[in-house]
Amino acid sequence: MGMVLRRKILILCLLVGWCEMFGWVSTNQADGIELPFSPGEKLTFQAKWGIIPAGEAVLEVLPVEEINGIKLLHFVMTARTHAYIDPFYKVRDRIDAYTDTGMTHSFLYKVAKEGKRKKQIVVRLDREKGFAQYSNFGEKKTAIQILPGSFDPLSVFYAFRLHDLQENKRIEVPVTDGKKCVLGVANVLVRERVALSSGVFDTYLVEPDLKHIGGVFEKSRDAKLKIWVTADARRIPVRIESKLAVGSFVGELISIEGSHLADSPAAGQR
Repeated sequence: MGMVLRRKILILCLLVGWCEMFGWVSTNQADGIELPFSPGEKLTFQAKWGIIPAGEAVLEVLPVEEINGIKLLHFVMTARTHAYIDPFYKVRDRIDAYTDTGMTHSFLYKVAKEGKRKKQIVVRLDREKGFAQYSNFGEKKTAIQILPGSFDPLSVFYAFRLHDLQENKRIEVPVTDGKKCVLGVANVLVRERVALSSGVFDTYLVEPDLKHIGGVFEKSRDAKLKIWVTADARRIPVRIESKLAVGSFVGELISIEGSHLADSPAAGQR
């Protein structure tokens, strides 16, 4: 049960990341462009394994930081199991990602994982030289070549948020984890209404392409991930669904801070 649960929580981290890329629109200005997010945003998702709530993931946009004289956007994702799940397999994960304020590429990516498989990953991206350097607990791997405008696995979801949605649209953004560099893809399928405990929503059904994602899905290569996002300008993720070899997964947005979900015209009455 421990390994199965661990896989589920790792999936939670990935899925919430995918849904975050389709967030709401704000009026944050950076480098002369309007970004669809701003410091103070906070999304909280609950993951259910079947009917059992198993964990929670939170995504936040923190204040702009300065590193080596460069101002950077700072994104954070944390994931944790609930207290009653901890005796079986405790998860306390944190991911930090930094990009330029104009959202053209990533600078730094860090992953801290507790538990039996501890990790302290740091990926440094050099846009000018076109390389990414991966290390874990200070042990470096051979630098890899990356595509121009590459993002890390967390900030790429914010980069996707810059795109409008419509049926049959394909969105592509290069992404690297420091070990490989691929073209991240999300396909917008159809527009449909979905009923949730939080209300009825007019949404687009989006299906990310997971074939290049290793580790979590390597034993479930035919797994399909589906995300429903509101069909308004905010493009708020409201539901995540995936059926894997280890069972069904559903993630639902349960809390928003730093935005106005009630103002969304795509949301129905509770």
